[in-house]
Amino acid sequence: MSSPQHPYHSQKGGSPVKNTFPKKEKLTHKKHFERLFREGKSVYVFPIKLFYLPISFHDDTPIKVAVTAPKRKFKRAVHRNRIKRLLRETYRLNKSLVFDNIPHSFAFLFLYLGHEIPTYKVVDAAMQELLRAFLKKEAHEETD
Repeated sequence: MSSPQHPYHSQKGGSPVKNTFPKKEKLTHKKHFERLFREGKSVYVFPIKLFYLPISFHDDTPIKVAVTAPKRKFKRAVHRNRIKRLLRETYRLNKSLVFDNIPHSFAFLFLYLGHEIPTYKVVDAAMQELLRAFLKKEAHEETD
């Protein structure tokens, strides 16, 4: 009989982590946002910039995420909401790239920097490349 698997870690055989985005994975505390902007590092793959910071959370969540689109570039809330929805969805579907490859917990903030409302295809490709760039940068910093 196999032991129960933690929901954030993939099963043996390489099946992906749960493709969900529950409330406990959302970054909400003001102090975490302040620390993220003050002490965080960033990775940029057009049109998305990722701010990240190693933070330990009270629950056992490995990554907490927030997404944003600038009001200055996108005046209409419907456009900002569309962009944020695309960012959350592409992260949700690609989060298995990072969940099993990080040693500790992180706070993520995805910032959309493009000038036009993107297509799903553009955001998905950028998100995959961005998460790989994050892993590469993080692995490089750990070896230093």
